[in-house]
Amino acid sequence: MSGRRRFVVSSRSIRDGYGSYDGQLHHHMIRVLRMRPGDEVLLVDEQGRRHEGLIDQVTQEWTAIRITATREAAQFPDAPAITVMQGLPRGEKIELVLQKGTELGVNEFAIFRADRSVPRLAGDKLQNRLERWNKIVAEAARQSERFDQPTVAWHPTAAAAAAGAANADLKLLLWERGTPSPLRELLEGQPRPARVAIAIGPEGGFEPGEAEAFSLWGFTPVTLGERILRTETAALAMTAILQYKWGDI
Repeated sequence: MSGRRRFVVSSRSIRDGYGSYDGQLHHHMIRVLRMRPGDEVLLVDEQGRRHEGLIDQVTQEWTAIRITATREAAQFPDAPAITVMQGLPRGEKIELVLQKGTELGVNEFAIFRADRSVPRLAGDKLQNRLERWNKIVAEAARQSERFDQPTVAWHPTAAAAAAGAANADLKLLLWERGTPSPLRELLEGQPRPARVAIAIGPEGGFEPGEAEAFSLWGFTPVTLGERILRTETAALAMTAILQYKWGDI
């Protein structure tokens, strides 16, 4: 297995024992890596399945791979699925959250337009941004050799994002106002959840009405202590803490 080149692909691209690829992936395999018929590859789809194969045919425009074996997703035993619910920040900060969060093992990113989010996305601009975000997590999954790829979803409001986490067993809201629970104390004695959702606001945090919406859906306000972290730092710190306690770090 160590000699196989690894690529992240869509499960829809594999049918009847073959995978066929054009565009960027074909270019990367043939033009950049200079792979040839007979070379071994490992294809990992978004569900974490691993498809071992051999390059079968190469043309100017596409590469065909014959699948020789398929293995189901290999996951860390009992590790909770982590959803990062991130209020859209300024600039390229969200790209850092997506890239590093994928490396840390986040399963799902739920990005939403918070009241304090400066960027306003809609129509083609939103679609283009979603395509870019998915490319970022795909590349980060490939680079970190994950056997699955996180999903990226968009929600127009904080309330819509909160409703989307209804099936999470543990719901945490980073909120410095009022009397939030210290995260360390909350996690002590907490049974291992199957799914965890973390809600983080953009620069400036949440408006009170947004925090109330999350609370109505069962989110518990927590704090990381006296230091105030940037929004992108908070997302990654929370993920690392949960992965250390219950995951594969």
